[in-house]
Amino acid sequence: MVDNFSEKVDFIWSVADLLRGDYKQSEYQKVILPLTVLRRLDCVTEPTKEAVIQEAADLDERGIENVGPVLENVSGAPVYNTSEHTFDTLTNAPENLAENLQHYVRQFDPETEEIIEKFEFDHQIERLDEADLLYKVVTSFAEIDLHPERVPNEEMGYIYEELIRKFSELSNETAGEHFTPREVIELMVNLLFTEDDNALRQPGAVRTLYDPACGTGGMLSVAEEHLNALNDQAHLELFGQELNPESYAVCNSDMIIRGHDPDHIVHGNSFTEDGFRSDTFDYLLSNPPFGVSWKKVKEQVEREHDEQGFDGRFGAGTPRINDGSMLFLQHMVSKMKPESKGGSRLAIVFNGSPLFNGGPNSGESAIRRWIIENDWLEAIIGLPENLFYNTGIRTYIWVLSNRKPTEREGKVQLIDARELYDEMDESLGDKRHYLTGDQIDEIASLFGDLEANGRSKIVDNAEFGYRRIVIDQPLRLSFRASAERIDSLHDERAFTNRDEETQERVKEALSGLDSEKTWMDREEFLDEAELQLNMAGLDLRNSVYNAIERALGEQNPEAEICRKSNGDPEHDTDRREKERVPLGTDPREYFEREVAPYLENAWINESSKYHDDQDGELGTVGYEINFNRYFYEYEPPRSLEEIDADIRELEGEISEMLQQVAK
Repeated sequence: MVDNFSEKVDFIWSVADLLRGDYKQSEYQKVILPLTVLRRLDCVTEPTKEAVIQEAADLDERGIENVGPVLENVSGAPVYNTSEHTFDTLTNAPENLAENLQHYVRQFDPETEEIIEKFEFDHQIERLDEADLLYKVVTSFAEIDLHPERVPNEEMGYIYEELIRKFSELSNETAGEHFTPREVIELMVNLLFTEDDNALRQPGAVRTLYDPACGTGGMLSVAEEHLNALNDQAHLELFGQELNPESYAVCNSDMIIRGHDPDHIVHGNSFTEDGFRSDTFDYLLSNPPFGVSWKKVKEQVEREHDEQGFDGRFGAGTPRINDGSMLFLQHMVSKMKPESKGGSRLAIVFNGSPLFNGGPNSGESAIRRWIIENDWLEAIIGLPENLFYNTGIRTYIWVLSNRKPTEREGKVQLIDARELYDEMDESLGDKRHYLTGDQIDEIASLFGDLEANGRSKIVDNAEFGYRRIVIDQPLRLSFRASAERIDSLHDERAFTNRDEETQERVKEALSGLDSEKTWMDREEFLDEAELQLNMAGLDLRNSVYNAIERALGEQNPEAEICRKSNGDPEHDTDRREKERVPLGTDPREYFEREVAPYLENAWINESSKYHDDQDGELGTVGYEINFNRYFYEYEPPRSLEEIDADIRELEGEISEMLQQVAK
């Protein structure tokens, strides 16, 4: 982990203090982020600036239009600037600083200029100039050297991320939407590459990696650094998409400095503006926002689900509207290479909800089923709490692959790393814990070893599935014709829909029944009630008889079973139960063994609506990953003697304290 970035962050943050009063705190990043990026680019282009300007003039004089490749070669970097200015010289003419700075920004190469436009910095230049702050701010930034030789890419990544974390705290935004702690990314990358180490060590190895919510590019950068450490002759092509324009600009400017194609980082919403519609990748890596609504893109996502099914990205289902994280998972799966072309592996960070949210008819369960029944889920790693900057909740890394090694086929590995962490000396937001290098290695070692132990469990795919069957029990009603129950007919619409005269005649007729009697048989009661109503000359619809039954009846386990006209028992809606039957177990056999002995006269509701939509079998199939159950260890309660001893000790302490107070 880089330790020396804090000093530079503190310096840049001190520049933000110059904005106090003229800017709201939540607006600081509109100035500081683009200037940090521009200063980094300025440091890269300054050493060759004169040569680039001279070459640009020569090319213009010769009428050559495609100057980009030539100027990049002269610059010695994939970015160049043809303005005569640098941050050092811009402040030589304070009266023209705003105009010169705007000109300076426009003289970057077209790709870089287009990226910087995402900051919409022109407006901030004018605003700073009007507030008499522009000279102070630019002069301050000119003092910090951000050249890659002094500030390596990894350290620069930490600087960006710490600045964004601070800005997010000021504006009450979610820092987790922007970046992930580096040690978590290092763990994810380790898990992603671990089974391919031998292939990645081959000379000239080339792979592709994609992050659909790439933020400032932290995951992409760490993946590249990891592969370079493994094999400096290997090449990782990086691809990403980011919705936030400022984060996109930070990421892409960094990628340009690293020598990557700027077209590989796309600005926009991955769900509605898929920047890589026909592309697939070797590796996929992401930390999508936790618990963020996808309501804004609901229409487009559901249209793709309905119209394209599994030919689109969201064929398995759509999750609840308030959390779109599992949409990212489906999107990433759609970007995996077919197994025939080598397949892919992906790693994604979730909170706990995707493990268990939703019953068998929900989108979440359907997505889990799709993933597990296709045997793509390799492992889930439970991480410590307080690991992220914006939330203290526990998180989980899911690892998926469509090229599982033979020994992993049909199985999922669960790794409990929830207690593997060290305490930070100083908290950063909600982040109080971190993973050490040794702990990352330990988790990666557990992943590489399919032998079950205290921290690792190997689970057959089918163990996560179940069939939910519906258990009905017979309706049993007793009846009384008390004045209070007869009056409750006024709560029944079928009764109050009659005219007032009819209502009174019905009540009067029912009052002729024995108010002290309790009928334990519905048919017997209805026969006597019908006789009273007929004697009163009332010819009523069935709906009114149903209203009388509801008003004068109550559930009574001692009463006779209420039956339909064909003699079958009616079910009691209030006593309906749902039972989970493990996959691979016959639901009827399960019922006879586990339910029937304990629920007399109960039965399985075998209506077609309680059969599974996919396989047509009895019971709706659901999938749930109860992570805690696999690592639960029973702790016997303390003995009564121990508890009693503690109570006596406390009583003694309290008595001694009271005696001291009485003195």
